Amino acid sequence: MSRLTTRLYRLTDGRIGGKFLKGTDVVLVTTIGRRSGEPRTVPLLFMEDGADLILVASQGGMPNNPAWYYNVIEHPEVTINRRGVESDMVAREVGADERAVLWPRLVDMYADFTDYQQRTDRTIPVIRLSPR
Repeated sequence: MSRLTTRLYRLTDGRIGGKFLKGTDVVLVTTIGRRSGEPRTVPLLFMEDGADLILVASQGGMPNNPAWYYNVIEHPEVTINRRGVESDMVAREVGADERAVLWPRLVDMYADFTDYQQRTDRTIPVIRLSPR
């Protein structure tokens, strides 16, 4: 489903695939695969924080972090496609204090994040993308 969403998003500059359930905005994030070295693109929910974008590595509350999370930890330089406009960004995982401030805002944006956190024993990582 992710590949289809990515393709439709690119073909329509986000008119199709640019919104997730409950109207939450979606951005395409292209990382470099930590093992393959190849570009990998995933559609992700995001929240704006000034010029930065905030991502949540929830994977629906699965026990493990998503592959894209490990890619940005290994290779923090990413490219985003936001409604047809590409930007180079750098990723970093936020610390506990910053996460505590961002998490309630993220839950306000997409309430299912609360359910996802309850489904897993891991602390769901929050990633900040900043312009390069």
